[in-house]
Amino acid sequence: MKIWRWVFVGLVCSAFLLRIDAVELRRRQPTERISGSAGDVLEDDPVGRLKVFVYELPSKYNKKILQKDPRCLTHMFAAEIFMHRFLLSSPVRTLNPEEADWFYTPVYTTCDLTPNGLPLPFKSPRMMRSAIQLISSNWPYWNRTDGADHFFVVPHDFGACFHYQEEKAIERGILPMLQRATLVQTFGQRNHVCLKEGSITIPPYAPPQKMQAHLIPEKTPRSIFVYFRGLFYDVGNDPEGGYYARGARAAVWENFKDNPLFDISTEHPTTYYEDMQRAVFCLCPLGWAPWSPRLVEAVIFGCIPVIIADDIVLPFADAIPWEDIGVFVDEKDVPNLDTILTSIPPEVILRKQRLLANPSMKQAMLFPQPVQSGDAFHQVLNGLARKLPHDTSIYLKPGEKILNWTAGPVGDLKPW
Repeated sequence: MKIWRWVFVGLVCSAFLLRIDAVELRRRQPTERISGSAGDVLEDDPVGRLKVFVYELPSKYNKKILQKDPRCLTHMFAAEIFMHRFLLSSPVRTLNPEEADWFYTPVYTTCDLTPNGLPLPFKSPRMMRSAIQLISSNWPYWNRTDGADHFFVVPHDFGACFHYQEEKAIERGILPMLQRATLVQTFGQRNHVCLKEGSITIPPYAPPQKMQAHLIPEKTPRSIFVYFRGLFYDVGNDPEGGYYARGARAAVWENFKDNPLFDISTEHPTTYYEDMQRAVFCLCPLGWAPWSPRLVEAVIFGCIPVIIADDIVLPFADAIPWEDIGVFVDEKDVPNLDTILTSIPPEVILRKQRLLANPSMKQAMLFPQPVQSGDAFHQVLNGLARKLPHDTSIYLKPGEKILNWTAGPVGDLKPW
């Protein structure tokens, strides 16, 4: 009986994929222009729309940290390093701080790595406090606004809360000295203490060359219905699966490990990237982690991302129409994933695929070297440009102070 069930489900999957192919043959269309909530802004050029002053800090805040551990150039939070390099040679950079719209402080706060290559954020608050104390003592610009015209790249698990455990991150909150600054971060969840209003959510760093080396012909049939490779349980810290990705991954495994529609496994094959390009849907059970590389990979390879993450704020959400290119599934509805996905009309799937095929969509998710027009670097600048002009209310009156420099955990106040 079980064999016949597998055969039946396999036939259903094949029939569904054939329907998609048939509709595609009837309705060949070019890629569609992408319009986000801020309008058709994905292909905007930020040059001429803002000027950024880059503080010159002692190398102990950045270059020496990288020299100590070059692995920082390849992990998922490397955007803070590449953003610094980009800005140093960007046309938006100004050497005259008096004409700057924004001020940038290059501090590599995710470059203290464990032997396994995972960033430890325990020193990050002290590093950041030290850097801010330095710029506020040597330049007048921080003190004019208490940092309201400054932006910081903080691509930690929970951004400027500087902790990798959610409970601890919530307890800590955003570093008090950054309360008025604009934060550029990979973490994004609505109604969360670690996401302040006005933050710019970015994709995690994914090595562009590595993915481009695995591209296969565009006309390759998408013969896999649902695809996912990765951990379902954090065996060491959360063996029951209730915390890891907020239980989304564990629910996927328990409900669909034996379902032929779902090609899911903990094993990471050498054909991983090629397999994604053969899949219609790629699962992105993000939980609280919008920085998962799965999302970037799905967009690059044209695999419709199935986003399982309540209240998520996705990268460049005002420029990228995530609702149009992805499928959002509430965490409580994971047991119904098969029904949800098989009920999507082929016409809807094909439109999502056409939008994903747009080169500007793929470009916006990458931090390439060298930089390219419309890439993630430019999307950060576009996001900053859309916040201009600054409201006059950000400027402090003589003698006025808003931030409390002694707030926060006592350990953060130790010199760095």
